[in-house]
Amino acid sequence: MRSLTMPKLTFQSQGQIGDDYWHSILISVLRGLAAFVVAAAHLRAEMYPGLRTVTDPSLWFQGFAFVTGFAHQAVLVFFLISGWLVGGSLLSKIGQPGVLTNYAIDRASRLWTVLVPTFGLTLLLGLGTGVLVPGSIDFSGANEFSALSFAGNLFGLQGVVLTNFGGNYALWSLANETWYYVLFPLLVVLFTARRARSRLASGAMLALLATLLPLPILLYFSIWLLGVAFSRVRIECSTALRCAWLLPLAAACSYFRLTADNDRFDQVTLGMDILLSLMFLPLLSSLQFRAAPTSKLARPLARVGTFFANFSFSLYVLHLPLIFLLKHVAGTQFGLQQLSPAEPMHFLLYLGMLAVLLVGSYLSYLLFESQTYRMRHIIKAVVQRRPAARPAGAAAASAKR
Repeated sequence: MRSLTMPKLTFQSQGQIGDDYWHSILISVLRGLAAFVVAAAHLRAEMYPGLRTVTDPSLWFQGFAFVTGFAHQAVLVFFLISGWLVGGSLLSKIGQPGVLTNYAIDRASRLWTVLVPTFGLTLLLGLGTGVLVPGSIDFSGANEFSALSFAGNLFGLQGVVLTNFGGNYALWSLANETWYYVLFPLLVVLFTARRARSRLASGAMLALLATLLPLPILLYFSIWLLGVAFSRVRIECSTALRCAWLLPLAAACSYFRLTADNDRFDQVTLGMDILLSLMFLPLLSSLQFRAAPTSKLARPLARVGTFFANFSFSLYVLHLPLIFLLKHVAGTQFGLQQLSPAEPMHFLLYLGMLAVLLVGSYLSYLLFESQTYRMRHIIKAVVQRRPAARPAGAAAASAKR
């Protein structure tokens, strides 16, 4: 009965940092897995008919649709991990000189190092597939390929006042992320600034944004804040209790996958997502300890998790433009407008397309996302007017934040 002793909860002023901690390993695995789940779900939705439109669907197709239908939960994990890493990191640095300037550079470089080349590739693919006609790029907010849409999507204005650039509907969540990156430091300044003027300005800006931003973005800021809060909670419990907790967590995810409207992120789904968050985050908090040096699982799991986590952002933002290209090639070159659930070979085509998404995103990562730390370091050197030292082995670690 000793393994079932009550868990011990403690609050910590600093989050546990280190790639050899179990929660860091799990976060890496989940980042890569979540991006893969979203890409697999969108590829299935774009290439296969919807399950409800298929008459008497086979058991395998029902299972396939179920397994590839957890995109909502995957995005939820992204929000929680973002709050844990980004918000938790900022909390740890409060009081340091230039912390907000560094924070702004870190966030902008993290987004734009991937988004700018992805948007450029989206334009090229649009021209190549005929979706974008040469000379049609303008400054109209209604044109999803316009220069205004390009710039606005870099600042999280998609779904606020603009459309998703290039029809890339996965970009909606980046609008949420971008505004959470803005809202959280304002919240921190409101509660920690020594000067009344700074607190007043921060409060006024928060009030203004609360009136301008769409309600779903504001509501799901609570989810992001839960990630921040639990980064400061450490739960000590037995391995048996952790394993036992996985069963109700998996059951809840499966239940909501089958019964909820998983295409929404608004007041209708907020209660469900708060419940899932409060089930997932304690598990993550219970893993804030170092893996044993003798562990045979930690090192290979960390290696695989880090590999896929490194290009998870590239996969997330690039998979839909690549899917649109694959769909165009399948239709124009092979006359294949849709994959059939009754054709086993079509499932092999699906797997091949999924492999293309992974390889294409990884190549994009090598070209662009892997340079995030270098770009960040150069910008900071320019802003702070000091020589830029050559970074050594910090790119992978910085990409987590």
